[in-house]
Amino acid sequence: MKILWKGLGTSLMMVGITIGQTLWGGTWGVYPAAAAQPLQTMSDFAAHPAKESILLGLQKGYIWKYPDGRFYPDKQIVQSQFVASLVAIRGVKETAPVPELPVGHWAKGTYERAQKAGILADVKIDPNKLLTKEEAAQLVFNAWKPYRGVKMKGYTHTGALITWGWMDPAPAGQPKFREDLPVSRGDAAKILQFLYDDKLQIELGEKLWREFHDSLNVKNGILSGKIPSADKNYYINVQFFMKNNQIVGFENGQNFTVNLSNIKTAGFIVMDRGDSTKSISYSYPNLPNLNWEKTTQKFS
Repeated sequence: MKILWKGLGTSLMMVGITIGQTLWGGTWGVYPAAAAQPLQTMSDFAAHPAKESILLGLQKGYIWKYPDGRFYPDKQIVQSQFVASLVAIRGVKETAPVPELPVGHWAKGTYERAQKAGILADVKIDPNKLLTKEEAAQLVFNAWKPYRGVKMKGYTHTGALITWGWMDPAPAGQPKFREDLPVSRGDAAKILQFLYDDKLQIELGEKLWREFHDSLNVKNGILSGKIPSADKNYYINVQFFMKNNQIVGFENGQNFTVNLSNIKTAGFIVMDRGDSTKSISYSYPNLPNLNWEKTTQKFS
């Protein structure tokens, strides 16, 4: 677990040095992340509600301070800053043309990566644009389409992201899904933490599922395998749905042997014990055939 966090954080930090510092920090010269982001300096966000999200983002290298060492959490975020963070979290390296920005433009490299990743779909490119909740939410759904699909039907981007739990609703007394409110840098840090955590969870879950799947063996009508082990923060479970409508389950670290003549289907899940929405799941609908279907929860 620690290795996964370290690897992802290091990757993001390296991406941050090349694409993010200049956009979040208010200057267009590239400078080393470690020197520019002293985590012990919290002069302007030590008491801010987004403090923990800001600290995580700075540590993992997907958000950045200004050159004066301050974060300015209540300052409205601009499009290029938010796009840079999404590119960093996604770890995008490949590029696609962005003709709207001229050669030599300070944001062109970041936007070309974002274009390749689909982050800019149906978005008007304007690096200095101050983002509203609807504009930020649209970028989030674009960035997360490979992981969670498209937004819930019948909702605006704002309404869908608030319903999913990754964006705060409007203040009391206002329409809950108000779209035109500004997104501060502190607000953005909170949203980005959800994305970072979700990606980490998905990547861990995929690794554990692959370990489980590779352990499966069918011989003489008997299926055997092993549930991977994980730390106490994660619940790993496989359930076999029997022809008599009973369910037989196995959990973290257990070996199992089952008679396939009694089984209809099976399902595998990895769940964060602290947040059940952070999970991945697979089904085996055609046993004894071990073909699988990915059933991880989608936005829609």
